[in-house]
Amino acid sequence: MSTRQGMSLIVKTITNIVIGFIFIYGVYIILHGHLTPGGGFAGGVIIAGAFILRFLAFGSGAKSEKKSLTTASMFESAGGILFIGIAILGLLLAGTFFLNFLPKGTPFHLLSAGIIPFCNIAISIKVGAGLFSIFLALAAMKYVMED
Repeated sequence: MSTRQGMSLIVKTITNIVIGFIFIYGVYIILHGHLTPGGGFAGGVIIAGAFILRFLAFGSGAKSEKKSLTTASMFESAGGILFIGIAILGLLLAGTFFLNFLPKGTPFHLLSAGIIPFCNIAISIKVGAGLFSIFLALAAMKYVMED
């Protein structure tokens, strides 16, 4: 059995280069979701893909997987609380659940959608962390199968 963690040096180097671009693209999809196709779900999937790529390239042990699963679970919960918090703010400030309480900007500009970009950010955190948690749960099955 090899003591080496992860994949080859070439894969690790390319992953270090590409992962930043994937992450930035996911953030772009999230922030421009109200102007172009995309949004919180699509951006969250892209960002989860970046974390999964890093995990696959560099490998991990059982302790690291458990710690990552706990962290991903906390982020997933935070995304859900943030999304519900935006809805409740609409209820408290505007009188209706999920009602826009921010001023509308100029159409087709980045700051023109009221609460929609904030909802996209909350959804992306929830989706990204949820998909990464699913991946970690499936990856942890190898330790269960070894026992």
